Amino acid sequence: MNDLYSEFFGLHERPFKLVPDPEYLFWSRIHKRAFAVLEYGVVSTAPITVVTGEVGVGKTTLVQHLLGCIDPSVKVGLISNAQGDRGDLIRWVLNSLEIETSVDEDYVSSFQRLQDFLIEEYSAGRRVILIIDEAQNLSKDSLEELRMLTNINSNKDELLQLILVGQPQLRAKILDPDLQQFAQRISAFYHVPALDREMMGDYVSHRMSHAGGTGNEFTEEALDRIYQASEGVPRLVNKLCDFALLYTATEGEHVVTARAVDEVLADGIYVGNSIGIDEAAQ
Repeated sequence: MNDLYSEFFGLHERPFKLVPDPEYLFWSRIHKRAFAVLEYGVVSTAPITVVTGEVGVGKTTLVQHLLGCIDPSVKVGLISNAQGDRGDLIRWVLNSLEIETSVDEDYVSSFQRLQDFLIEEYSAGRRVILIIDEAQNLSKDSLEELRMLTNINSNKDELLQLILVGQPQLRAKILDPDLQQFAQRISAFYHVPALDREMMGDYVSHRMSHAGGTGNEFTEEALDRIYQASEGVPRLVNKLCDFALLYTATEGEHVVTARAVDEVLADGIYVGNSIGIDEAAQ
């Protein structure tokens, strides 16, 4: 598909890929705020930082950008889409931090191994941050287990910082009365909404320009149609723009019109919010 329209529009690559790419991160007002909250959590050594948002608003891309900004001296463990019952999480944590463990090791031994590692890193002047993406998949027991991990401390210093990123279900779980103690440990909590119409237009222009275009390839009417269909969710915007560019190029036209977007929608090749999709990118 790359050659079908990228060269036609003078682009060096497809601007609306679905894989996360920090180089294409669009710094809208809401994404700046979300990233500021993530940075605040890191800099302030907050015990728990939480960022939520609908599928496809760019949370994973923000996490990847954060990983590129954290000082190399900080030990970071990244867990994506962790699942399992209470007791399974400790193995995810150990693996993410590259701490060797055996499959038959019991929970107490695993916990002690993690505690020894955190104390050792702290003694060496190194910080440890655990980032969990798609954290809405964690059970209430697993979230409580995470809270217990933050109790490993040395005097007033946190030995382990947690950053949880997930869909709105995560917020609902955290607000459950059974997780009151977990919620009390959260220092920063931000929800990333979808883009509004103006921001979505800027977003499309940004990605086209970054790929080598002019940023003016979509008419305002086309953008209106895209916004109506995607509701401003960046991942869905990407899908619709990608096909609209393809359809436009096959017609030998250099500007995407509302007609091209309508044809993509009419052909049924674009799937929007009616079907749940795992988050892939902004």
